[in-house]
Amino acid sequence: MAASRPCLQWAGHTVFRRLPLGKNVSPLRPAQIRLYAASKANLPPKPRPYEQQKPETPLVTSKSKASQDASVPPVPRVKKQTAGGVYAPKLRLAVGVVLIGSILTSPLQLTEAPTIAERDTTAKRESGVTDKSPMRLRMEALIKEKQNEIVAALQELDPSHKFRIDTWSRPAGGGGISCVQQDGEVFEKAGVNTSIVYGTLPRPAIEKMRVNHNAIDPDVDSLEFFAAGLSLVLHPQNPNAPTVHLNYRYFETMDRDGNCNAWWFGGGTDLTPIYLYDEDAIHFHRSIRDACDKHDRGYYPRFKTWCDKYFYIPHRGEARGIGGIFFDDLDQEEKDQEQLFSFVKDCLSSFLPGYLPIITRRKDMPFGDREKQWQQLRRGRYVEFNLVHDRGTSFGLNTPGARVESILMSLPLTARWHYMHEAEKGSREERMLGVLREPIDWV
Repeated sequence: MAASRPCLQWAGHTVFRRLPLGKNVSPLRPAQIRLYAASKANLPPKPRPYEQQKPETPLVTSKSKASQDASVPPVPRVKKQTAGGVYAPKLRLAVGVVLIGSILTSPLQLTEAPTIAERDTTAKRESGVTDKSPMRLRMEALIKEKQNEIVAALQELDPSHKFRIDTWSRPAGGGGISCVQQDGEVFEKAGVNTSIVYGTLPRPAIEKMRVNHNAIDPDVDSLEFFAAGLSLVLHPQNPNAPTVHLNYRYFETMDRDGNCNAWWFGGGTDLTPIYLYDEDAIHFHRSIRDACDKHDRGYYPRFKTWCDKYFYIPHRGEARGIGGIFFDDLDQEEKDQEQLFSFVKDCLSSFLPGYLPIITRRKDMPFGDREKQWQQLRRGRYVEFNLVHDRGTSFGLNTPGARVESILMSLPLTARWHYMHEAEKGSREERMLGVLREPIDWV
């Protein structure tokens, strides 16, 4: 007699089992059927889609759970593999890409050399600045020391109006400190700034500088450079008190290891009175002459003439002020580095003794509208020179990453341009113009 084909329903699927007649039919789970078939074919069972999405639900019968566990053999867990036998190939590929990328990039990051600015910062932090330090670090330390001294002395003249102090940095290296006072009792505007610049000179700039500095390597396409300077401009409120300017700087070119290639010093100081007081002019020039004579008796007359020519406004046919000293590009052809550094230090030290007595005796003198308007006209001339002819302003504005507010600190807070103004004959204003058109040797 033919065998019967009983039908079982489980989870929405029909399962057939061939049994001899007269036997009780016990339900089989689909997984057991697949396991049985796989054992015959010696292949791993193929999972069904619905079994990958949700856990297997056992068929509920009248038997107890214990008896079901005893009668049904455990189903082994089968790992998902590819045809080649590799487990989780996509995960392995992703991990491999990350590892290889880190291996390729990490050596470059670890072996990248620090910049010259970073090495200098480390040297200052670990060892400080001594006489054995590179000149660029010694010059930086000097101008910061003098900045503190000058700001402290000027603050004593007007304790009620504090200097605003801004510290700033440059992405390429360096930075500066700007100390500015505005609308004070003594100074309408006073600025004392230090700046430190690290950068790279392109080929055209190198060729231009080689005109005055033969030590610069002519066979390179770019050069690292360092510049440090202290710049000061004081515009008093009182027209009887003179404006004064000071700037001392150091410039150096280097190879990529920080070794000095060429160097030079520059700077000077000059007085710009609104009304001329001979005793003030003599005192100022004598102070700076004494500083020059400590190093070379030919310095003062040479640098005084240079100053009169430099601070000249060609389109007006007059000087900006009554001068002082000015020099630039002083390198090993002038004197050795230590001698010139000492000269710059003495010039900086002579500033406060040369200017403080003048501002002290003029800051409280009486004045009226006429004097104030003349002061505004003379400040207009100051602006014309600085924006049109001054090389320092031009260099600063054309330096990548320059801080414009610090560069234009030299401009007065107020100025005036009066159409076709003429000084009265025999007046103090006319005498001032006469000296500006024909410089005088004050000492």
